[in-house]
Formats: sequence, structure tokens, C-alpha cells
Amino acid sequence: MKGSDFIMHEVDLSKYRLRTDLIVEHLSNFKGYKKCEEQYKDIKVETITLDKDSAKLISKKEGIYKTIYFEDVTDETNFNNLLTTTIKALKDLLKSINIKDSYSCLIVGLGNRKATPDALGPLTVDSIKITRQIVELGLPIDNKYRVISSLIPGVMGTTGIETKEIIEGVIEKTKPDFLIVIDALAASSLERINKTIQITDTGIHPGSGLLNNRFEISKETLGIPVIAIGIPTVVDATTIVSNTINYIFRHFSYEKENINNSKLKLVPPSSRDYKSHDKTLERHEREEVMGLIGNLSEDEIKTLITEVLTPLGYNLLVTPKEIDFVTQKLSLLLSKALNKSLELN
Repeated sequence: MKGSDFIMHEVDLSKYRLRTDLIVEHLSNFKGYKKCEEQYKDIKVETITLDKDSAKLISKKEGIYKTIYFEDVTDETNFNNLLTTTIKALKDLLKSINIKDSYSCLIVGLGNRKATPDALGPLTVDSIKITRQIVELGLPIDNKYRVISSLIPGVMGTTGIETKEIIEGVIEKTKPDFLIVIDALAASSLERINKTIQITDTGIHPGSGLLNNRFEISKETLGIPVIAIGIPTVVDATTIVSNTINYIFRHFSYEKENINNSKLKLVPPSSRDYKSHDKTLERHEREEVMGLIGNLSEDEIKTLITEVLTPLGYNLLVTPKEIDFVTQKLSLLLSKALNKSLELN
């Protein structure tokens, strides 16, 4: 078949929705929103505010989205810097949505404890400082702590009950003033796995990134403010393949640009770091490297790969091999950040 005979047919993208829970991955081609960036050493905090109009355009909820970008949470220095940054981001959001010191909090750890990539929520809640039981017993409580309770509702596959229904029942009985939910997320970029924290006041759809929607957990559905904290721990096979193709183009662009760099010739190709190189090949150059696929846009490549893998059941979810250790570190980070940010001033 000749290249001129190849015709990309129309694909119903509603069947192949983007597997991501991150707001930043929904905004790549959209600029009609308010954004503020802060830098703390090697950590960046991006605050995106969607009003009613901008939220409608991208089919996301109106509200505040804070995204924290970091590198290695297993490094002690990075961990401490990230902890400081996360505490500040949480305190800023609590202040933005007018959470008062007198407000009591219910912290919910979503996910499946038995599946490591999905265990972030339960593991985080394990280390939260709980104080409600002290108040209920009529005992004195340190003035720096607010009333905090926690819940690990499990998943519908093991309980047979919708997560939202369990939370509603607990809220009805314990009457917290606001809710914090922690969950593992899905991303559509390899660079964001275990390296991104999203904090938002818009709530969450458990399982939405895995195309397994449960009922929404938000202020609109529960009647109290809901803060959602999530970290992407998985990507699908489509993301891995499409990202790899883009890395190939970036790699060749980097090699082309540095072809006369004498210093680079001393560095083996396998050790050349082109991560910060954001240029790619021209269209005709991409076609030379990848043939017909090189002629496609990034979105068209993703659509094609998804269309090929999904009917076969091969669009698998993948997580890094060190996920056990990293999840422990991330859950410790979130629990420490929550304990500190919820302390009274």
C-alpha cells in the first residue's frame, strides 16, 4: 500500500476517552483560564482556577486546582522540600475556600489496599492523627488540633456498596464540616507518574482515570466542602507507546542539533540526557523516521494506538517496578502534610 493510499478514518473518540485524572492534561490545547506558578527550589506549584465558562469548555468542574511537580520523593532532601511545599499548598487551599479553625474534618482514603498502585489513600489514612474519639469521650484535647476522623471505605468490588453511599452514611452520623479524600490517579504522561500531586476543591470521581466511574464525591453531592488529593501511579499502554514515539522524535531532534558538539561525542548515546530538549522533528523528518505514523499528530497517534489495542484487551495499565517503596514514601508525605496543615494556627 502506498502512502497516498493511506486514509485515516474518523474515530469515535467517546469510546477511547483520555485515561487521566489530572487537570493539566486536559488543558494542553486550551488557554482560557487563570494560572499562577510558584517555584520552591526544584519544586513547582501551578495553581489553575477555572470559572464557569472555562470549566464548561473542557468539561471539568469549576474551582481551584493546585498541581505540584517534583522529581524524586525517595531522596531525603527532596522529600523534606516537597513536604514543606505540600503543607503550604494545602493551607493556601483551606484558606481560599474559607475552612475555619472550628471546622471538623473527615479524611477518607479511597482505593484498594491489596493493590499497591491503588493503596495510596488507605496507607495515608493509616498515619493520620485522629482526635474525634478524644472529644467524644469528653477528654481534653490539645488546642492546636481540630476534630479529625477518618474512613477507609474499600472498593465496591469487595464491599458491594458504592463509596459515596458509605461516606454519606458516615457524614450523616458524625456531621463533619468538611471532607478530604485521598486517591491514586491515572495520568496520560510518563513524566508525571509518582511525580505529581493534584489538590483541588472540586471533589473527585473515584476510578474515572481507569474508565470505571463511580458516583461523584463533591460538595454538590455531599453538601459539605470536599478537598481531593491525588497522585498518579499508573498509565495505560497507549500512553507508553505514544510517549515513546514522541521521545524518538525528540531524541533524533536532539542528536541532529548536537551533531557537531565535540563534547557530546564522548558521551555514549544511552547516557545522553535530552529530557529538557523540547524540540521535535519537522513533519517530513518524522515521516522519514516513522513512515506514515510520522505524518500523524500527537492526538492522532494516541487515537490510532488506542483503537488498535483496546479491542484486543491489550491497553493494559502499567505502574513502575518500584511502586511498593514509592507508595510508602508518598503516603508518608501526604499524612505528614495533612497532619501539619490541619493543625490550628
